[in-house]
Amino acid sequence: MNDLERRYLRLLRAYPAEYRRARGAEIVGTYLDLAASDQRWPTPPDAADLVRGGLRQRLRAAGVTGLIPGVRLAALLSLVTASALAGVWGAAEQHPPPAEWGVPHVGPFVSLGVVAWAAWLLVAVVTAVAPSRVARWAITLALVLTIALPPVAAALDAPRPPLMVLLPQVVLGLLGLALPDRSSRAIHLAPVLSALSAVVATELLVGLDAVGTYYVATLEIFLPTVGGLLLVVGALLAMGLALGGDTRGGWALVTLLTPAGFLAVPGLADSFGPAYGAITFTELAVTAVAVALAGPAILFLTVVFRSRRTPTPNPSGHPCPTCGARA
Repeated sequence: MNDLERRYLRLLRAYPAEYRRARGAEIVGTYLDLAASDQRWPTPPDAADLVRGGLRQRLRAAGVTGLIPGVRLAALLSLVTASALAGVWGAAEQHPPPAEWGVPHVGPFVSLGVVAWAAWLLVAVVTAVAPSRVARWAITLALVLTIALPPVAAALDAPRPPLMVLLPQVVLGLLGLALPDRSSRAIHLAPVLSALSAVVATELLVGLDAVGTYYVATLEIFLPTVGGLLLVVGALLAMGLALGGDTRGGWALVTLLTPAGFLAVPGLADSFGPAYGAITFTELAVTAVAVALAGPAILFLTVVFRSRRTPTPNPSGHPCPTCGARA
């Protein structure tokens, strides 16, 4: 056994043990046949392909084959939501307060947040006209700019959006990285259409009025409402797809609990905090940590519950010992 074969076998551990016993030699043999004569390491595409294949087989063995398609559906919904929020905040950025108000602002904009919102609006446009792999690079750029905004604003002593506006955007963007590779043109257009609709709606509501801040007083209502709408759309999709025996919607709904929870952090912190007084940073931080733990935990428990209710498939293709049929 040479080094290359040993390294392919190490990557093969991504597959379930039973599958490796049945198909491992065949899989590794195929990769070795295609490898260059002087190759010593698996190529990055081969390594990624093996890991993805192993994950798919483990999910299939656990009876949760709809999880990855569900996550991809949730990614699309998250990206649509992130684009709409970028449209809202990007439009609001164009209405800084007048100088006599004495409220700090950045040139013709309310804050440095205009940079992040412009990047997210660019994501919506790129998603509409470019392949998903290019859109992921745009999402990554927008995430970097959004995460960098607080320290940069502090260094420049410039105003920025509140953390409770930026944090949900980051979570939505992270989930958006799971955007499906192949989808219809209508799906690709969904983020840019939601962004345009949000810009128009915000301009109609705000008009030419100055905006001195990021609606801090309404965050307890606006962001939780957006989170609730996201879950409602997810639930409707789940019910519609379930009628055809498609489990993607259910998995998408469970996945969306985390970003929807982050959108609801201001409202949740207000609900569990004191009856009177402004929400403190500590209350917001504790609520955000609770959401960050609860959302993934619910998804994990759902996977465990489903896997225990589903019989393990037979990867070898031999007759199923319990039902007499081929697996």
